[in-house]
Amino acid sequence: MRSVGVDVLVIGAGVLGRSIAFALASAEPGLRVALAGRRGAGASQAAGAMLGVLGEVTASGLHSRHGELRVRMAVEAAVRWPTWRALVHQHGERRAGGGPRARDGYGTGTFMLLNAVSARLDERAFTAVREAGRRYGLPVEDVDPDDVPAYRPLENDRALRALYLPQEAFLDARRWLAALDRALGALGNVVRTPAGELGATAAGYALHGRDAVFTAPTAVVAAGAWSTPLLHALDPDLTVCPVVAAEGTSVTLGAPAPLPAVLRTPNRAYACGLHAVPQADGSWYVGASAAPSLVPGATPSAGALRFLLDAALGQLHHGLTATAVHRLHHGNRPIGVDGHPLLGATSAPGLWVATGTHRDGLHASPLIAEELAAEILGGRPSAWLAPWRPERDLICDWPLAQAVEEAAAHHEALAAESRMRPPLTGDWPTALAELYRQRMEQTYAQLPEGFVLPPELAPLGYEHGPELAKLVTAHLDRRRRATAPATPRARGAVHPAGEDQE
Repeated sequence: MRSVGVDVLVIGAGVLGRSIAFALASAEPGLRVALAGRRGAGASQAAGAMLGVLGEVTASGLHSRHGELRVRMAVEAAVRWPTWRALVHQHGERRAGGGPRARDGYGTGTFMLLNAVSARLDERAFTAVREAGRRYGLPVEDVDPDDVPAYRPLENDRALRALYLPQEAFLDARRWLAALDRALGALGNVVRTPAGELGATAAGYALHGRDAVFTAPTAVVAAGAWSTPLLHALDPDLTVCPVVAAEGTSVTLGAPAPLPAVLRTPNRAYACGLHAVPQADGSWYVGASAAPSLVPGATPSAGALRFLLDAALGQLHHGLTATAVHRLHHGNRPIGVDGHPLLGATSAPGLWVATGTHRDGLHASPLIAEELAAEILGGRPSAWLAPWRPERDLICDWPLAQAVEEAAAHHEALAAESRMRPPLTGDWPTALAELYRQRMEQTYAQLPEGFVLPPELAPLGYEHGPELAKLVTAHLDRRRRATAPATPRARGAVHPAGEDQE
């Protein structure tokens, strides 16, 4: 079997892995990068690719320390997208011999709809979008719901209020991944290889593939929801925050009408809002369900698909009923068990991590790729990545009592979105709200002391409580056993390796 020496191994070929490989290889042409990954139910192929700042804002996120840091990252990523997109396409055009630029479905404009199938949680997010616009100097315009283009809901699902966010951008995610592939193909210092077994060596890391062993002093694990078992197999003593999955189902449908901008609700119970995103070929991408899970799932469920289509046909455009189903998507969004990303160096020499971005990965990919590449190549820590170090203490912006109340509000919002109608005799709404609160109190009580599950991940607690407790307890035990704080060891700049070795 061939032995191929490179400078950096990037493990994971989703949007973050491809973007990091591109940032490294384009910044230093003499650097040799191996990008490894397999096709599967990752997040990138199933993404809706809303490159939005305001669309993801929630009331709780806007008013928490780390939530505000995430919004600021989204603002910065939006600033970087035009230059990043142009750079990727320039390399791709070189690959194509100067042909016309491939269409990636890029556009701007989002209509946010607060409709009759909403709860107070949705309304709080709707209000927070306005506040975030004022705070960060981004335009937010009131519009009449009747003036929203390509919007034809059922009468009892119609929007009562609407906002227009003119600077929120969007892409066709699958076209963008193809653009990254073309750009990577134009770089002579990037080699693609299927996924293999990653191991540590005396000099760094080795990826054992079918036909070759790739070795490098530096490895970047960007394997999405599959990152935790890969890291544990590499070094069981690493105290990297565990990564869990948020399964999502979406679908691409024929167009009942031309869609010039994104249609979406505010973020909703446990999930992103219902949304329709224009695609490069004129079709509609409609998403997305969300089901937090301890391990990635391979296929969509009938319930998730039914819930999604019911919501889209009623709340966005009932003409979707007669359109063709072009493609069913299923993916697993990676998210740190504390609700936040894992970005940067670990305590193992030469080992870096980029995962846990949840719904922000594609939008934040230019920022993460550029900042991580600069750290790897220049050894200078990034202020943008500093809060999200992989071996940090688990982040907790929630007092326990407030987390219980917020999780109960998510559950109540889920009932409203599902059109659950309580009996009209007796005070059933109050009784149900109290029942939700009691369930969340029981859920949080069974988790390790000191760990407060982010309310958006509450289903992990009430559906997988014992397994979640075991996962977190094992992580906290590893942290306690560590003899010193988990800080990166000294690293110098990465320099190109020699030729391939047979």
